[in-house]
Amino acid sequence: MRQLTALQEKRGIALSSVFAAVFLTATKLLVGVQTNSLGILSEAAHSGLDLLAAIITYVAVSLSDKPPDADHRYGHGKVENISALFETILLIITCGWIIWEAVHRLITRSAHIEANVWGFLVMVVAIVVDISRSRALSRVARKYGSQALEADALHFSSDVWSSLTVLAGLAFVALGFPSVDSIAAIVVAFLVLFVSYRLGRRTVDALMDRVPGGLAEKIEGAIKEVDGVEEVRSVRLRVSGSKIFVDTTIAIRRTTPFEQAHRIMDDVEKAVKNLEPNADLVVHAEPFIGRDETIVDKVRMIVLNKGLRAPHNLEVHHSGGKYYIDFDVEYQRGNSFEEAHKLASEIEDQIQGEVPSVEKVTIHMEEFVADEMEFVDATAVEHELCGSIRAMVTRDKRVAECTDLRVLKQGSRYHISLTCKIDKSKTLEEVHRIISELETELYRRFKQLRRLTIHAEPT
Repeated sequence: MRQLTALQEKRGIALSSVFAAVFLTATKLLVGVQTNSLGILSEAAHSGLDLLAAIITYVAVSLSDKPPDADHRYGHGKVENISALFETILLIITCGWIIWEAVHRLITRSAHIEANVWGFLVMVVAIVVDISRSRALSRVARKYGSQALEADALHFSSDVWSSLTVLAGLAFVALGFPSVDSIAAIVVAFLVLFVSYRLGRRTVDALMDRVPGGLAEKIEGAIKEVDGVEEVRSVRLRVSGSKIFVDTTIAIRRTTPFEQAHRIMDDVEKAVKNLEPNADLVVHAEPFIGRDETIVDKVRMIVLNKGLRAPHNLEVHHSGGKYYIDFDVEYQRGNSFEEAHKLASEIEDQIQGEVPSVEKVTIHMEEFVADEMEFVDATAVEHELCGSIRAMVTRDKRVAECTDLRVLKQGSRYHISLTCKIDKSKTLEEVHRIISELETELYRRFKQLRRLTIHAEPT
């Protein structure tokens, strides 16, 4: 058997309610006119409103599932809330008429009421139909979170109690107390008014984007449980039909790489959807400065926030309660020396402003070319240069072998990369010192070098 879609099931249950309301309205009206019972006539009016409400509900659930468009970015879910508000207004107007007519009959005692079997029969049938429709509507409303169907279910469930009240009124009429019929009608009207109040309050709350009780706290708690979320700074909710739109701002450590931060936001979405499957989530992330953030982290973020590449060769030295910081920064090609120096001074001042215990900051400025550059592989033709570099490197007794030497040429400048094999028993600090000394010597000896990269491998 083909499974029904959500829209088909919601429209099907709404349409069946229309047919049920047509049947109940017609039979109650017919018997009410025959018996002249205000209780039954008030029930007929109530069922007539249920019919109108059922038609509105059918139209609402048909429209509310339309996807968002250019004019309705949040979709059409509010149609259900508007239909429920319209139903509430109709109920209140009808109750006013019923109460006025009932009071008039009690004062004038002019109405003749006939309590026959048809009056009792139609009310019993109405109770059976109302119970079955209320249960069916409630089931589908809970399944899809439809406020329009929930309002319709509330209508039918209230009809059960009002029909029981009318039955009691007819019984008293049969025993010779006709005024009880009018009293029963007033009781029905007040029952409907109470239901209308509940429905109206929920509808206005939805239209005013009032958050369902406890939902914001549950969602905030779920977000806080996500690894990588340092703070939940705001959570905003709005309900539109069965959809819950969630806007949240979270704090993520500013040292977190972008891709990892994106994964954290994905995890936030999953956590909220596990709690509320119909949630539509927008997550905004803000930087978080942790108390355990190191000086290295602070320096790195200050440089990155200036639009520069991450600093390298960053060293922090501690002496006498003061810190001394040295690092290299690459600037875009085209910057003048004065511009680079000004930016370096700004970085130094900001570091000392954020970390007062920093005594001195020394920045080594380098030029960086961000765009890809066109080089020519000159390894096979620059025999003399390759031989001289290899000989100079291998003269250092600490280097076991020089391999993978490659020469890239742009104009009269060279980009050299090579591999040095060094005794594996040496420490990383010792290897770094060897490579630094080799780089210094090669730059001093070969002025045409634009860039030199030495990779160290253990023997």
